[in-house]
Amino acid sequence: PPEVMAALGDKARAKALMAAAGVPVLAGSEGAVTGPEEAGTVLNRVGLPLIVKAVAGGGGRGMTVVHRVEDLAPAVRRTSAQARAVFGDPAVYLERYVTGARHVEIQVLADDHGEVTAVGGRDCSIQRRHQKLVEEAPVPGLPAELGERIAAAATAGMRAVGFRGAGTVEFLLTDGGEFSFLEVNSRIQVAHPVTEMTTALDLVQQQLLIAAGERGPGPVTAPSGAAIECRINAEDPDRACAPTPGRIERLMLPGGPFTRVDSHVGAGDEIGPHYDSLLAKIVTWGPDRESARRRMLRALDETVVTGPGLSTTVGFLSGILDAPDFRAARHTTATLDSRPVPAGMR
Repeated sequence: PPEVMAALGDKARAKALMAAAGVPVLAGSEGAVTGPEEAGTVLNRVGLPLIVKAVAGGGGRGMTVVHRVEDLAPAVRRTSAQARAVFGDPAVYLERYVTGARHVEIQVLADDHGEVTAVGGRDCSIQRRHQKLVEEAPVPGLPAELGERIAAAATAGMRAVGFRGAGTVEFLLTDGGEFSFLEVNSRIQVAHPVTEMTTALDLVQQQLLIAAGERGPGPVTAPSGAAIECRINAEDPDRACAPTPGRIERLMLPGGPFTRVDSHVGAGDEIGPHYDSLLAKIVTWGPDRESARRRMLRALDETVVTGPGLSTTVGFLSGILDAPDFRAARHTTATLDSRPVPAGMR
């Protein structure tokens, strides 16, 4: 419903609603802060590091991490200014910043008949500047009992706010098994194909059926196999993933019975500088995670996107998937922070 989408679109309000529903949340401000002085009060209570977030943020924008006391006031002013320019809303809030955690999200379907179902979990921990690059399902190495608790928190929160349709509840998960709410996306996510390939559900179809008043799918069986998705972006990994607009002269995308490609581009298309640089999503399935990973490496090897001035993340992604930390599912949201391809990923 529109009022639910409006509430969840305000990240500070969404956090308060989830906390009221008993969902674990990160320590931080009680809603938006009025300025640097109130932010300082939060810092004294929560400590460092902190992250300043736009209440209307999204897509990896409107976030600033603060590691030093003297950086807090400038971060609040800068993030607020960016939020006003990008989202039309200068409001920001503060949270404790968790380093080295995993980014886990739960796909939820909720219908008008009172059924709220968690249909699968995804790991989205490989990120660059808070922007997801690799997603997979199910969450590798997640104990069943912990996965059930995270899914239960997601469904409890969505039921409490009166959510209807297809949505995703996102969490941070620490090594110690503690999980905390991040945000809700009241829409189909970019990563939805990995859930579709491991559950045999068509999430877009389910969303439309629910909107038409039909019941959701009900309890979903355990995922079948594993799926990995890579986002192919027109970006230069050697320049901190800066966008590289240009004209596509040659385009070859992979195929095969266990490979799915979602794309909107073709040879001759112009990739402009004003929109998202995503060119395609490549998704591979396997009976286990290693099979899906190997198929993805082959799919990336078969992918060709060339044109004047164009660079893509294809080779960069191959390096990530072939790295020891990814193969062993030890990757976290901090894995790509230090350099374009960390030493452990060469």
